[in-house]
Amino acid sequence: MGTTGAITQNIDIAQFVLYLFWIFFAGLIYYLVRENHREGYPMETESGRGKISGWPIPDPKVYKTSHGDVTVPNPSPSTQVLAAQPAHRWAGAPLVPTGNPMLDGVGPGAWTERADRPDEDYEGQPKVIPMRAAAGYGIVRGDTDPRGLQVVGTDGVSGGKVVDLWVDTAENLFRYLEIEVAGSGRRVLVPMNFARVSRREVRVEAVTGGQFALVPGTRQSDVVTMLEEEKIQAYYGGGTLYAVAGRTEPLL
Repeated sequence: MGTTGAITQNIDIAQFVLYLFWIFFAGLIYYLVRENHREGYPMETESGRGKISGWPIPDPKVYKTSHGDVTVPNPSPSTQVLAAQPAHRWAGAPLVPTGNPMLDGVGPGAWTERADRPDEDYEGQPKVIPMRAAAGYGIVRGDTDPRGLQVVGTDGVSGGKVVDLWVDTAENLFRYLEIEVAGSGRRVLVPMNFARVSRREVRVEAVTGGQFALVPGTRQSDVVTMLEEEKIQAYYGGGTLYAVAGRTEPLL
């Protein structure tokens, strides 16, 4: 007698399909592991340059974009200089900053080398622009208008006053406060996620009042590039740990 559902007496259809699924799933895992290694290379180790070829590193792939070809993984060495050294003489020791950690891309102040051009909307226009250049955008009635308010750091010292807001026209929200630094007239940006706006002042706990003077700036007064955004965000991120000496100490 024949076996129901079998191609022959020795091959079961259900078992055959199960084996095909296992083969497919193993291939999917292999593919995803390789593709997951497209970013973040080359890397550095204590002994020098890390491994950037062979499994699981995929072969370089060229992507055609409106701003030119992009190759990933990119074998070109990074231009960033690590201003830090190991705290101890054993592999994997934490890094201790040797320069200004809020500017040198260390720890929470780390930044990546994004393209030095503005992020664009679907029409190819810069999408993060000051409200003075964004026709049709304004502050909702009833909300606090921060323009003219003092920007106070974690030490209670004013670092300047708000002169404008930068709006993300693609997302319809405010990305930055533009402030005029006290004493210098220099204008810098404060990310909204680091600012707490009240009716009397704007509070930024990430930095002190005097540290607003060193915030990385923009080349153009009405445009911010993706690389500039990285460095600005990293500056305040670094301040959450390095702005004052006590933040690097244990809580207990």
